[in-house]
Order: sequence, then structure tokens, then C-alpha cells
Amino acid sequence: MAHVRRFDHIGITVSDLEVATAFFVGLGLEVEGTGSVEGEFVETVCGIPGARCEIVMLRPPDGGSRLELASFVTPDHVPGSPDAMANELGLRNVSFEVADLHAAVDAVAADGYGLVGGVGEYQDSVRMAYVRGPDGIVVSLFEQLG
Repeated sequence: MAHVRRFDHIGITVSDLEVATAFFVGLGLEVEGTGSVEGEFVETVCGIPGARCEIVMLRPPDGGSRLELASFVTPDHVPGSPDAMANELGLRNVSFEVADLHAAVDAVAADGYGLVGGVGEYQDSVRMAYVRGPDGIVVSLFEQLG
């Protein structure tokens, strides 16, 4: 029996919700909703007594799976590895298809975010780059070619 019915969202904990939201909105995601969560529900699910967090839910223009950004008010967030590379255990990257990779890379660079490596092209079919966003989040941007 299959337990999963559909892919719903990816959740990322960030230190500055406003900065992270602006980064992803700048890439073209749209804010679907905002809110805060506290109390027994979130304490039980997260296993963190006294947990309270602010949340922004983002969606791509095509209405596909969503991205949840959460910033803990209590307890304070715990820093991760802001320079994590693709071979480190954990969430590897969040990936988005873009219409023009170079334009997307230039746009995030204008806001101070850079490439992890370089722009690669695979068999004349896809062009891809990893960008390091707020809190070291690795975002894979790719453009279909042809």
C-alpha cells in the first residue's frame, strides 16, 4: 500500500524570514500565506517545548509544490553550516526551473548571493547552477535547453 498521496512542500528554517522571503520572491515564487504557530501542536510535532515560529508559505507560478520558510521566535534558531557543500549529509538543495539561467543568476548576484561553483551544461539539454542564498541555503537553478 502506498502511503504518500502527493508531494506537498519543503520546509526550511531560516534566521531572517524577511530576507529569505525576499530572496525566493525575487526568483519568482509568490507568497501564498503567512502566520505563526505555537502551543501544544507545534511543541508536539517539533519536539521542542515552548516552540513558537513565524511562517511564510510560498508557491511557484505554476501552482506546484510549495516552499515553507519558518523562523523560530522561541527558542532561538540554532546555526547550521552556512558553507555546506553538496556532499554533506542533510538537505542538499531546493531546485527550480527558470526561463533564463543567466538572468536569474545575475538577479540573485545583484542582491549579494553568489554561485557555489559555476554554470554547467549537460548534453545540450540543461544548463544548471547552484546559488547559495540566505543562511547558506543551496538553491539549484536550471534551464531546459532547446
